[in-house]
Amino acid sequence: MSSSKRVLIAEDSSVIQNLARKILEFQNYDITAVKNGEQVLQILEKEDFSILLLDINMPIMDGMECVRRVRALPQPQKAAVPIVAITGNAKNYTEEEFKAAGFNDVLVKPLNFDRLVEVVNQLTDN
Repeated sequence: MSSSKRVLIAEDSSVIQNLARKILEFQNYDITAVKNGEQVLQILEKEDFSILLLDINMPIMDGMECVRRVRALPQPQKAAVPIVAITGNAKNYTEEEFKAAGFNDVLVKPLNFDRLVEVVNQLTDN
């Protein structure tokens, strides 16, 4: 496994952020973590990532708005990055709504960390 696989986690819960970071670092991923969708867009201007993990409920800009903005980016490589929704409110949206917004997959809280690793591996071809 190469350590060049970069994961951007946008999650306002530091507990979930830290757990996901530790689990994915153990899998040799390079992790960057932010607290909201606005920070995701700012960091994407400067850096490239293999995958984005977006919490749906975040302050300033939520995951649904953030995924739409990422998909609308002018750089094709950045706009096509795999994006996974992380949500504690899966009932608020249907799977079709997540897909229509631009998500590749959805992880429901409480996070199943085996599933997290499986989805990240699949979407980054690790």
